[in-house]
Amino acid sequence: MSTAPAPTPVSLEDRTTGALVGAAVGDALGGPVEGWTPEAIAERHGGRVRGIVEPFHKDDWRTARPIAPYHKGDGHVTDDTLMTHALVRVYEKVRDHLDAYAVADHLVPDLITTPRWIPELEAEALPLQRIFLAEKWIVARIHYGHVDPREAGVGNIVNCGAAMYMAPVGVVNAGNPLGAYQEALDVAGAHQSSYGREAAGVFAAAVAAAYKPDATPHAVVEDALAPAKDGTRAAIEAVCEVASRYDDFEEALAPLRAAVAPFDTVGPDYRKPSLGARRPSRLHAIEELPVALGMLLVGGGDFRQTVLGSVNYGRDCDSIATMSGAIVGALYGEGAVPGEWSAEIARASRLDLHAPAAALARVTREVHARDVQRRRAHEAAFAAIAGR
Repeated sequence: MSTAPAPTPVSLEDRTTGALVGAAVGDALGGPVEGWTPEAIAERHGGRVRGIVEPFHKDDWRTARPIAPYHKGDGHVTDDTLMTHALVRVYEKVRDHLDAYAVADHLVPDLITTPRWIPELEAEALPLQRIFLAEKWIVARIHYGHVDPREAGVGNIVNCGAAMYMAPVGVVNAGNPLGAYQEALDVAGAHQSSYGREAAGVFAAAVAAAYKPDATPHAVVEDALAPAKDGTRAAIEAVCEVASRYDDFEEALAPLRAAVAPFDTVGPDYRKPSLGARRPSRLHAIEELPVALGMLLVGGGDFRQTVLGSVNYGRDCDSIATMSGAIVGALYGEGAVPGEWSAEIARASRLDLHAPAAALARVTREVHARDVQRRRAHEAAFAAIAGR
């Protein structure tokens, strides 16, 4: 009697490539329909988005929204990916765990001193010239205001700005969700407060959990919930409980929105936030992370279903798809990400999507080796202290 061969383990390098490439693909697919409702997206595209699409305002994307004159669509990544890659570069320099001071010492200078190709501007520019107001806050508070980096996030609008680029923290803490959560909270303190900072920690925990050899979508959610606090925990529980009833993202779009609505401060009209929007609270949560985890369950870990569900959800769907794409990629490796999408997005965005992943995987191995040395030194010291 023959038995099926055991599945081939997915390597650290493959998972890391899957996480970062998956995040970029989700970002690029969601960018052109960000801010719209599922109904408006379907009307504009003659049905659900099924891949890379053109800008929502094809002929006047520069002037349709003057405050954000970006070429979203046609395979262009957005600030989610730009910030993710910037954080990878910080890890490359520090080559150890990060904190809020690493943001001040390395991330802020990266944003304001080195021109890079910005796909949505179709030009080389400082990343500062593309990142949005909630991200410019980091530069204003730390570089110009000289605020303690650990407290710089206080006063910023509470949104997914920090959470959207925390996947690298999860990678460096691969298999250690609690460590990822704690490190991300420290890093994100320079950018966010309240439930925005909390979401950054929980998202990093989810990515770290996806690296576990026996990880599944449901296990990732459980591991992410373990350290989660307050409204963030309640929102994830509510959304994922509803998501567990569905295996088709089209049927799940409205139920997931209804489940997260009580925790979302933005309100029903994404482009016209309520007066109480994005203010600190222990009762509320950002919308993006709970929905990303919900779509992970709806899609059963399938990249297309998970990410397309995130994209067609609308609202802040580029960040939702960035998060869900990173988690699926970390679960199953680069092979889970459709190659026709990643290749075209790399070409259209003029970005090497693989180099940051290779660099981050090397740093992750180095950091783990340091962690082992530090742990053994502590064990030896405690044994001497305890008289054993």
